[in-house]
Amino acid sequence: MSASTATGTTATAERLARRTGRFAPSPTGALHLGSLTTAAASFLDARHAGARWLLRIEDLDTTRVIPGAAGEMLRQLEALGFEWDGPVVYQSSRLDRYAHALAELHQRGLTYECSCSRRDRGGTDDAGGYAGTCRAGPTRSGPTAVRFRADDFPTGPFVDRLRGPIEVDASAQGDPIVRRRDGCYAYQLAVVVDDAAQGVTDVVRGDDLLPSTGWQRALQRALRLSDLSYAHLPLVCEHDGAKLSKSRHALAAEVAREAEIKAPQLLWRVLRLLRQRPPQELADATHAELWEWGRANWRLDALRGVATLPAD
Repeated sequence: MSASTATGTTATAERLARRTGRFAPSPTGALHLGSLTTAAASFLDARHAGARWLLRIEDLDTTRVIPGAAGEMLRQLEALGFEWDGPVVYQSSRLDRYAHALAELHQRGLTYECSCSRRDRGGTDDAGGYAGTCRAGPTRSGPTAVRFRADDFPTGPFVDRLRGPIEVDASAQGDPIVRRRDGCYAYQLAVVVDDAAQGVTDVVRGDDLLPSTGWQRALQRALRLSDLSYAHLPLVCEHDGAKLSKSRHALAAEVAREAEIKAPQLLWRVLRLLRQRPPQELADATHAELWEWGRANWRLDALRGVATLPAD
């Protein structure tokens, strides 16, 4: 091997060693087919590239967390043969990190207090854009949320690995909440802080989170953090295209049955749902054999142009 080839090989190995994917579910209910499909896609995408894969429990919103749900999710993922690197991280144990990031934004004049309630916003969240009512200060007394001045950091388009060039500009969406009125740190801030702290480089997640990407990229720039690579997956839906019934597709019973009889039809189903086409002779394979095939043959581009993934 020549010196130049050796140098190139080393550089490639170092780059791959730095790549890190993650799965970050919220313990607000049972593991269902949609979340399992996202987990599998993220896992296979990382392992196919020789990258690390982390597991993070996003349990900040204590009003929605179901006691015991996180532990049950971990047991189910383990039973299905998922293997993650390092300890599981819980957002509820990282509040000091979010406080530090929020203080940095505040010190630089990038946040403001907002007294607008959900009712003031027409009963909706910020997905449609916040009008900036409180940019000059709260308009009423009482508890306030904290918003990030997103238009100070226009991000422009980015290239999604599945969808190609995407124009999701935070400045056009208004200013996101980074700390709620009840004092809870918001998802947009926490996910940016955690991805950076954990060295995440590659995010594979559901298409429903695409609108958040502009805000997150703006926060990354405001906090002087690295850009990430994104791939937004088509959502698993009912066969008629309707929103997936999470209760109907909860997986507790299926995972338990597979663990008992060692018949991984569920993982086979997920691979086919992701358009990976495992050979028929693997239909009765073990979890380990299916994962080995999936890692070696993973093709993210098999999902390019796919609108939804029918559950049935």
